[in-house]
Amino acid sequence: MDRAQELTPGEMALRSGVAVSALHFYEREGLITSRRTSGNQRRYSRDMLRRVAFIRMSQRLGIPLARIREAMATLPADRTPTSKDWARLSAAWRADLDERIVHLQRLRDNLTGCIGCGCLSLKVCALANPGDALAEEGPGAVRL
Repeated sequence: MDRAQELTPGEMALRSGVAVSALHFYEREGLITSRRTSGNQRRYSRDMLRRVAFIRMSQRLGIPLARIREAMATLPADRTPTSKDWARLSAAWRADLDERIVHLQRLRDNLTGCIGCGCLSLKVCALANPGDALAEEGPGAVRL
């Protein structure tokens, strides 16, 4: 690795658009890596920029960090990931995203009725309790 091409945490934060504290958090969570200088300062390889961008995009889609970590663990450790690596990783979430889109559309389409009644728990609520399925689980807030 050409150490002249490495980024300091400040440079990485500026280039990636995330705070230095977020970079440290991502590193603690095993999402990105850095090396330490002889003075114990972090240095990031440039390919970490792409990883941070992927993390940010994934978080915007509502994907939990645990799932992001699992997906990123499949990336090659011995080389910079290629566009094919990123496409494979992203494709794995397509079904989840399609399902999420369906749920969001259903929420959007039924939102007026929910705001109108404000209940989200009545037997007639098509979103929170379709067909009163929760009655079979007993009284009270069974989803908590």
